[in-house]
Amino acid sequence: MDTKEYNTIYFAGGCLWGVQEFLKHLPGVISTEAGRANGTSKTTDGEYDGYAECVKVIFDLKVVSLNKLFDYFFEIIDPYSINKQGDDVGPKYRTAIYSKNQTHLDAASNYINKRSDADKIVVGVELLTNYVPSDPEHQNRLTNHPDDYCHIPLELLHKYKS
Repeated sequence: MDTKEYNTIYFAGGCLWGVQEFLKHLPGVISTEAGRANGTSKTTDGEYDGYAECVKVIFDLKVVSLNKLFDYFFEIIDPYSINKQGDDVGPKYRTAIYSKNQTHLDAASNYINKRSDADKIVVGVELLTNYVPSDPEHQNRLTNHPDDYCHIPLELLHKYKS
């Protein structure tokens, strides 16, 4: 739940391992959680149900603005690629910004529309209708297993790490 200080937004940018590792080190990010956005299931059991791999981000508005978070997110994605980031291919690797807060969605749409490349961007901006946390082995995966695959270049992945 959003408060005056802390807000929650969800970023889908390909494989969630790298997205979480990048986002959790950003100034103003309070916490992150790997998960699945807008699938039809309430669990991680079973077949693919239409979800996008995503990272739930709780952030402090006093430290980081939504537009700055969008800047960070666009650093690690190919915003022109449909259902593909790096070697990861398929609809679960689509790029999107999700929120339950319409103000966040409006800000994301405005951010994209003001970019000079807006007509090429395929990043979705959608109301979050369902969120399921990923299984424990996917939480903080690259912190726990730093040699695992990541589509984000290492120098970028650790750019904001203290």
